[in-house]
Amino acid sequence: MRMPRKHRHARVEMLPLMDVVFLILVFLIYAMMVMVVHMGMPVALPTSKNAQPEQMVVLALTIRQDGALWLDKDPVTLETLPAEVMRQGRERGAADDEEPTLQIFADAMLPYQKLFDVLDALKKAGLKKISLQAKEGG
Repeated sequence: MRMPRKHRHARVEMLPLMDVVFLILVFLIYAMMVMVVHMGMPVALPTSKNAQPEQMVVLALTIRQDGALWLDKDPVTLETLPAEVMRQGRERGAADDEEPTLQIFADAMLPYQKLFDVLDALKKAGLKKISLQAKEGG
C-alpha cells in the first residue's frame, strides 16, 4: 500500500543570499573608504616611516613639482590661497570662528623654498590646522 505524498513547494533559501549580499556590501564600503582619503590632484608624495593617513579631510592643498597650487581640484594662486581656504572651509560646514583643517600634498621633488612660501602665506592668514602628507614607506 502506497502512502499519499504531500506536495512540497519549492522554496528559496535566504541564508546564502544574505551572505552574498553582506559580502558585497562590505566590499563596497571598504572600497569607498580607500578612495576617500585624498581629494586633491595626484602627486608623487615623499615617504615617511611614521606616516599615517588622516581620515577627516576638510580641504586638500596639492603643490605640484612646478609650484602650481590646487585647492582640492581648483587651481589657485599663492596670493588668493588664504582667502580661498577660508571660503571653501565655510562652504563645507566650518563655523565662522573655526578654521578649516588643511592637508598639504606636496610633490617630493618640489623645491623647499616653494613649500615654505606656501606655509608662510597660510601662517600670515592665521591658519594653524595644517598637516603635511607623506606616503608610508622609506
